[in-house]
Amino acid sequence: MAQMLQCVSPIDGSVYAEREVLSREAAFEGAARARAAQAGWAARPLQERIDLVMAGVAAVGAMNDEIVPELAHMMGRPVRYGGEFGGFNERASHMAEIAETSLADIAVGEDETFKRYIKRIPHGVVFVVAPWNYPYMTAINTVAPALIAGNTVVLKHATQTLLVGERMAQAFHSAGVPEDVFQNVFLSHDVTNDLIAGNAFDFVNFTGSVGGGQAMERAAAGTFTGVGTELGGKDPGYVMDDADLDAAVDTLIDGAMFNSGQCCCGIERIYVHESLYDDFVAKAVEIVKGYKLGNPLDAETTIGPMANVRFADEVRAQIAEAVEAGAVADIDPFPEDDGGAYLTPQILTNVTHDMRVMRDESFGPVVGIMKVSSDAEAIALMNDSEFGLTASLWTRDVDRAARVGDQIETGTVFMNRADYLDPGLCWTGCKNTGRGGGLSVIGYHNLTRPKSYHLKKVTG
Repeated sequence: MAQMLQCVSPIDGSVYAEREVLSREAAFEGAARARAAQAGWAARPLQERIDLVMAGVAAVGAMNDEIVPELAHMMGRPVRYGGEFGGFNERASHMAEIAETSLADIAVGEDETFKRYIKRIPHGVVFVVAPWNYPYMTAINTVAPALIAGNTVVLKHATQTLLVGERMAQAFHSAGVPEDVFQNVFLSHDVTNDLIAGNAFDFVNFTGSVGGGQAMERAAAGTFTGVGTELGGKDPGYVMDDADLDAAVDTLIDGAMFNSGQCCCGIERIYVHESLYDDFVAKAVEIVKGYKLGNPLDAETTIGPMANVRFADEVRAQIAEAVEAGAVADIDPFPEDDGGAYLTPQILTNVTHDMRVMRDESFGPVVGIMKVSSDAEAIALMNDSEFGLTASLWTRDVDRAARVGDQIETGTVFMNRADYLDPGLCWTGCKNTGRGGGLSVIGYHNLTRPKSYHLKKVTG
C-alpha cells in the first residue's frame, strides 16, 4: 500500500491535504531528469533565466488570494497578515538584481603571457528541503538564486505545508520554467536519505530542526555532496540602558509572538538593563494581554494556533517546568486556550538559565525576560546557548552596538530591529544553528563552485 503524507490542520485537527510519496524508483528517475536538464538550462543566457524566475515569482503573487487562507488551514497563521508574498518577492528580486555581478568572472590578471580568472559554475542539481513555518520565503531563499545560477532544483516541503511546493511548481512552470528544471516532490525520510546517499544531488540546502540537519549530514557522509543547514535558534534581545523603551518593547514582543512564535529568528529570550526592566515588563504584559487568540480564518484573530498539537505540548512543558522551578507566568490563561494547538501566549519573569525555556528552542509564543546590570553580563548570557542565528541589540549608540555585537556568537546582529531577513546580507548561523549562508552575494557563492582558468598565450 502506498505511503501517504497528511497535513493535519491546526484549526480543527482535520486532514486538510494528503499526497502519495514517490517510490524509490520514481524519485531517482526525477533526480535523473533534473540532472539531464541542467546543462541546457545553464546554457541559457543569464538574463533569460532571471526573467523566467521572476515571472514564476509573479505567478505565485497572482495566487495570493488562494494562498493566504491555504496557509491558515495548513499552519495556522492568521489571514489578517496577508501571507508571505512581500518577503518572497523582495528576496527573489534582490537576488535577481545582484546576479550579474555576483556570478561574474573574477579577473585575476592578464598580460602578454597569461590570462587568469575564476568562473562561478553551478553545482548541478540542488535539493531544497524547506520548513513549514515560512514555507514560501524560506524556499525562495534558495530556489531563486539556485535557478538563476544555472542549477536545476528539486524541492521538498514539510508535510505540514504540503501544498506549497505544488503551488510554486505550478507557478514557475506556467511562467516557462521547464518541468524537469524545477520539480516539486513528495518523499519519505528513507527515500530522501537514499537519494542523498546515492549522489542524486550536488548540493543540499536544509532548513529545519537540528535533528533533521544531522540526518542530512549523515546521509551525505562520504559522498562529498555539499550540505547547507539553517537549524534551531534561541535568539536573544538585549535592551540597554539608553534604549528607546517603547520601540524595544513593541518590536521584541512582536518578534517573540508573531506567527505564534514559530519563527527561525524569533526572539526567545530578552535581557533588559535593570533601570528599564520593570517598565519593559509592564509594557510587554500589556501588549500580550491585548492579543486575540482564535481561528486564523477570522480577520479579528491576531494570534492563531500553533501548527501542530505536539509543538504546543513542548511549549507548555517548558512553561510548566519553569513555573515549577520558580518562574512567574505573567499572562493568565486565555479562554480560547484549548490545551491543544490553541495556546496562551506567555511572558515569563524570574527565569534563569537553569530552565529549559531559556536554553532549549521553544519555537512558540513564550519568552523569558531577565534583568541585567551591564553589557558584560548580557553578553555572557546571550552566548550561553548552543544556538547562534540572530541577536537584537537596543541602544542609541551605534558604536556600542557594534562593540557588543562583535562579542556575540551569532550569525546576524540587529540594532533596533529584530526578526527580519535582509536579502542583501548573508543569512547564516553558528554553533548548532548550522553552517551555510543564503541570499546576498555569498548565497550565490554557496550555490556555485569556483573553476579556475590559467591560460598561457602563445607568443612566438
